[in-house]
Amino acid sequence: MTVAADLGKFASSVDAAKLPAKTSETVHLLTLDVAGLCIAARRNDYVAGARASMVSVGDATAIGHEGAFGPYDAALINGTAAHGEDYDDTFEGGPVHAGAVIVPAVLAAAEHRGLNGRAVQKGIAVGLEIMCRMSLVSPEAIHKACFHPTAVLGAPAAAAAVAAALGLPADKITHAIAIAGSLASGIIEYLADGSWTKRLHAGSSAQSGIRAALLAEAGFTGPATVLEGKHGFYKAFAPSKVPNFAPLLDGLGSRWVLDTIAFKPYACGTMTQPFIDCAIELAHSGVKADDIISMVCKVGEGTVHRLWEPLAQKHAPPNGYAGKFSTPYCIAAGFIDGKCGFEQFTDARVHDAKLRALAAKVSYVIDPNDEYPRNFTGHIRAALKDGTVREVHKPHMRGGAHEPLTKDEILTKFRDNARFGGWPRTRADGLASAIDKIMLGGAIDLSIARG
Repeated sequence: MTVAADLGKFASSVDAAKLPAKTSETVHLLTLDVAGLCIAARRNDYVAGARASMVSVGDATAIGHEGAFGPYDAALINGTAAHGEDYDDTFEGGPVHAGAVIVPAVLAAAEHRGLNGRAVQKGIAVGLEIMCRMSLVSPEAIHKACFHPTAVLGAPAAAAAVAAALGLPADKITHAIAIAGSLASGIIEYLADGSWTKRLHAGSSAQSGIRAALLAEAGFTGPATVLEGKHGFYKAFAPSKVPNFAPLLDGLGSRWVLDTIAFKPYACGTMTQPFIDCAIELAHSGVKADDIISMVCKVGEGTVHRLWEPLAQKHAPPNGYAGKFSTPYCIAAGFIDGKCGFEQFTDARVHDAKLRALAAKVSYVIDPNDEYPRNFTGHIRAALKDGTVREVHKPHMRGGAHEPLTKDEILTKFRDNARFGGWPRTRADGLASAIDKIMLGGAIDLSIARG
């Protein structure tokens, strides 16, 4: 049996009513988190650009927007909005942002086909699990090949998710995954100038997953050896490593890795987050920005090309979006502002003289013992003008498996994001209730989210 066939067999066998309690809760909270992010970003310029590209009318909801769309368009705008501020979930070990791909894909397909909540739960659980596990097959190699893991892994995972939600048999789910291998794409050149293509990746992958699933449903076929083949997915997107499929297949269906998905506390790149907590703790200890001569960070080598280099550019990001992928800037913002929310990543804020002056004092050394990508840590060594040295270490990412956010914290994040997007508390709570009903297996009614 091929790897894709194993995944198809798993996806077809999942029973939403029999999911472990923790798995069901994660699916529920992740759907809520994604919805809040869509609301928060709904008035942003890049979302307006995505909305302007819509050409269809249908039954699927673009959260926070008037009207209803075809499934491809709804998935594109919701995925783009959910991932656009880099405030969406992440998976330690990948890293990948599974929720921003899988939730928009399944919801759009479900509204398009009139599916119920159990189908949505099944599809989201299947997609999250496959996407997270796929990220463990060739750690760091996809980034090394200049591709975005969320983009390329998202397409086959979303295909499996939608196909499972539709109730397709194992062989057709296998073909959906195989077809999606030819629809996967997404390069990381956005790092050069902070342009918008990364924001598009989650929505594009969700869209591709729906298309692959519907093609497979109609009888279209794809190569059975899409993942492990000589000309296959990992050979193309992760050529520097021999793929190890054990983390993808071992315990599949009995051990749910999606339970460890991390919910971000800050609206920026995943590996910056523990460093932000270090900076906040350093500021709270009484150190002032003017006291600091330098801050040297211990980092994993795999993070350098995205979050640290070229260092001069990371010290002075050209725009707010680029600031999200600059560890020096995120450290400065965390130290001075005490947080890294939406307001820290405006084009105006990243040009603040005090923030840039502090960011310029930040540098890095590669720690050969760093646990990346299995674990995301932070360590700052600050040299002060009085001759003393302060060190702060965070052994893991807050919000992740070692220190998860509580349900109340995730609900608060959802409400805060909805308020940022201009929604009153009553409307936000109404959407939360609609999601609750879906997760109880009921009908899908997202009408409150339109407009």
